[in-house]
Amino acid sequence: MPRIEIAEQAGTDLAGDPRPTEDRVVVAPGNDPQSGAVAVLDGATEQRPGLPSGGWYAEQLGERLRETLRSSPDPGRALAAAIHAVTRDHDLQASASPSSTVALACWSAEVVEVLVLADSPVAKFGTGGVEVVADERLSRLRAAGRLRTRAAVDALRNHHDGFWVAEADPAAATHAVRAQWPRSEVQTLILATDGVAAGVTDYELFDWHGLHRLAHTRGPQAVLDVVRDAEHRDRDRTRWPRPKIHDDQALVVVDFTTRSG
Repeated sequence: MPRIEIAEQAGTDLAGDPRPTEDRVVVAPGNDPQSGAVAVLDGATEQRPGLPSGGWYAEQLGERLRETLRSSPDPGRALAAAIHAVTRDHDLQASASPSSTVALACWSAEVVEVLVLADSPVAKFGTGGVEVVADERLSRLRAAGRLRTRAAVDALRNHHDGFWVAEADPAAATHAVRAQWPRSEVQTLILATDGVAAGVTDYELFDWHGLHRLAHTRGPQAVLDVVRDAEHRDRDRTRWPRPKIHDDQALVVVDFTTRSG
């Protein structure tokens, strides 16, 4: 197994009060020492009455992913099977269920594959520099002003002219953004929820190279701290308008140049 480092930190609710994180990290060893997978999930804050939380859904989906990745090395099939299992086991209904983003990386001795569904990106470092695998559909809809109400979000979730997340429709997995590289070309993968990626994409505290350098020299928690410190200095959310003072944060660094154990 490559060396895997993880940092997590809870954010606040929409009112600014502390509450448990709705992000989840899943590490799934493969069927041989050269294979494995890791996933980062960000459960969407659920505001519709009567539905379980996004954190609950991310927990259920992560547990199922750990199982399906063992039987299917293809990340898309594994995700679709996991969504199907959670939907079946809890009688979830499409368009009326909690949801989660997914950033998933799978590797064998020969290849590294990643899958991204909604706004939890993956950055690959290695031959050719940095390559970011990101699902831009949510950010484009926000920039166009099409996600201003709950009704608008509900209407656009898992629709062809909207955005795709893990929810109660296994077909969402087929709409993920994917990339694949020979393992020899990959030195490091970074998987992040948007509470961390905002430090690059929104706050411009560092670029992906700078995030990688900080995680390498001071550890992944230092990256979370830099983002959180910036948000503390903008508690009224005027410099960086955002729904919450602090979003949940999850960051995973997979180093293929150093093996764990």
